[in-house]
Amino acid sequence: MTSAPLTETLSSERLALRRVRMDDAPRITTCVNDPRVYRMLARVEPLQSEASTRTWLETLVPGRAADTDHVFALESEGELIGVTGAHRRDTASPFEIGYWLAPTHWGRGLMTEAAGTLKRWLESEGHRALTSGYVHDNPASGRVLRKIGFMTAGRSRMFSLGRGETVERIDMAWIAGKA
Repeated sequence: MTSAPLTETLSSERLALRRVRMDDAPRITTCVNDPRVYRMLARVEPLQSEASTRTWLETLVPGRAADTDHVFALESEGELIGVTGAHRRDTASPFEIGYWLAPTHWGRGLMTEAAGTLKRWLESEGHRALTSGYVHDNPASGRVLRKIGFMTAGRSRMFSLGRGETVERIDMAWIAGKA
């Protein structure tokens, strides 16, 4: 692998992807507190506080240095509109990508563009397999993953803090060279 921890920004046709920063906490908190967002995520609780967002942002610093967390703010016209990132337990594991987008920006293909940009960057860094998944009642997220080359790998159960219950998850995988 190359210098993944040093990459600060990525770009696509309509978006700038830059490392999340502590000063993003207010905007991230506002966005994830929309039930249309937090209900589709595993680790965001309803009415998340800005302090909780800051704590999460702090956890990313050592993960970035260890090449286990790479999280980017999505900016459109200078406004943070979402987040995408890749996480893994250790450097021997594949990255799992995740994302969310402010509902005011849904339906424009922006998340497909952002997730595709992240996937291409990870591939350029030498990663040949990635995982992801989505809550069973979020088919739009499944379409994003399929459009960027992911395939269904199975189903599992996960606990959603946002829903306060265990939900069905569709597991997805991408392997270089597989269509």
